[in-house]
Amino acid sequence: MVLIAASIFSKSGKALIARQFVTDMTRARLEGLLDAYPKLIGNDKSAAQRQHTFVETDSVRYVYHPLDNIYVVLITTKNSNILEDLETLRLFSRVIPEYCRSNEEKEILAHDFELIFAFDEIVTLGYRESVNLAQVRTFTEMDSHEERVFLQIKEAQEKAAKAAMAEKAKEFKRMQKEALSRGLKPGAGSSFSSASAISSQSTPLTAVSDLPASKPAAASASRPSGGGKALKLGAKTKDEDAFLNQLRQQGQAIAPVEKTSNADRSSAAPLIPSAAAVKREAVHVRTEEKITASVSRDGGLQNAEVFGTVTLCVASPEFNTVAMKMNNARAQSGAQLQVHPNLDKKEWQATGLLRLKSANKPFPASSDVGVLKWRLILQAEDELPLTLNVWPEESADGCQVNIEYTLQDKSFSLENVQIHVPLPPATAPVVSECEGSYEYLKPRNQLLWTLPSIDSSNDSGTLEFSVPNGHKDHFFPVNVTFYSEKLMVPITVEHIETMDGSSTDVVHSTETRLVTDKYEIV
Repeated sequence: MVLIAASIFSKSGKALIARQFVTDMTRARLEGLLDAYPKLIGNDKSAAQRQHTFVETDSVRYVYHPLDNIYVVLITTKNSNILEDLETLRLFSRVIPEYCRSNEEKEILAHDFELIFAFDEIVTLGYRESVNLAQVRTFTEMDSHEERVFLQIKEAQEKAAKAAMAEKAKEFKRMQKEALSRGLKPGAGSSFSSASAISSQSTPLTAVSDLPASKPAAASASRPSGGGKALKLGAKTKDEDAFLNQLRQQGQAIAPVEKTSNADRSSAAPLIPSAAAVKREAVHVRTEEKITASVSRDGGLQNAEVFGTVTLCVASPEFNTVAMKMNNARAQSGAQLQVHPNLDKKEWQATGLLRLKSANKPFPASSDVGVLKWRLILQAEDELPLTLNVWPEESADGCQVNIEYTLQDKSFSLENVQIHVPLPPATAPVVSECEGSYEYLKPRNQLLWTLPSIDSSNDSGTLEFSVPNGHKDHFFPVNVTFYSEKLMVPITVEHIETMDGSSTDVVHSTETRLVTDKYEIV
């Protein structure tokens, strides 16, 4: 299929917007094709009543769809697959209500660039991309969590600076009154007169810079907001704690900032507790699994994989040749395991011992090294730790949506579970039943359902809400995030020994976690 261009026409035959997808066609040729379309359907009285139809010329095919007061038109080559053309046309037709409140000409022209950007996400160089409506909206919005957090932190710092300035101005006025009561005249050499002059002017940075160094609030306000250290959250203050609590109440996941290695920063997620909570010994082993799952809204697993890694970190060179005895559960789990090339593969297969081939290639000190990894493909939806049943129902009053979660394995304890449900544009939900808490995220156009923990005590729960408009596709894909200390593939450390096996009681610490990489219902 080669799609030449996509366009939106009014019922009067006026081309409102058009997007060309091929490069080997001149502008004059494209304008000629657009001008020919109203003439081709001008005598077709039944064209406006048809759901999908097409007309052909000697060189191209026009596939169009009437949508209230407009036509959505695709110009393709004659040898393109008409079934694929119709499927692409449906996606183009569904994109328009996402950006326009109505199908009027003024509304289309007011959002012309948004529609063109969305068209570019659907077709590239004349060929359809494998995207759905939710992905198109995500790509065009380019939403940035980091930018929102930065702007909110900057706003909080500005408020703190203004509050400190007002407090200092009050203090200057009080000092001036005390001076006057003692009989001192505020003259040119009086420090109180200078202080009063400064406080009366709208120069917060000057006023704050005169504060004593013993007041941390004033010291932080004297720094220009948005500077190089604006995002440093290491030194907690009262205002900063209040700001972070406000972020958490708005549905943002904020983890404590800890001093970790570069490897820890790259693998950490906002929902995962800090690794500093685990007491690290001289030998530290971290096991992490990431689960990726895509479940059909009608039931059934589309694809699901679990990727696991075991990393070793030794604090000093005296432990850089240790060996780890693992509880190898490969036979029970069916996972595909791989060991690092520098380790003895035969020893691992025979005894489950991760040992170096040669002492001349030891583990580097104070650095995380991957020693074992695996990949597990899940075959059925029941193998997932958490399943969702999303049930939207359309009615004359809008849509009623019921969502039920079920913990499949009662031995799991899922922490900080967040379920993001997309909503129709410019629609606020009315929640009638909810286990846990919920938050309407207006900038993201989402309903955030949060449960602090899901375990055997609350292995199922429901969320029920309604919206005044929209259809079933507006509520997908539903994205889920959580973490757990239990692994899908139960590979654990039995003990750590020296390379020659003379000692099997090397002191060590372990850390395990299961996190979501992409967990959605589509």
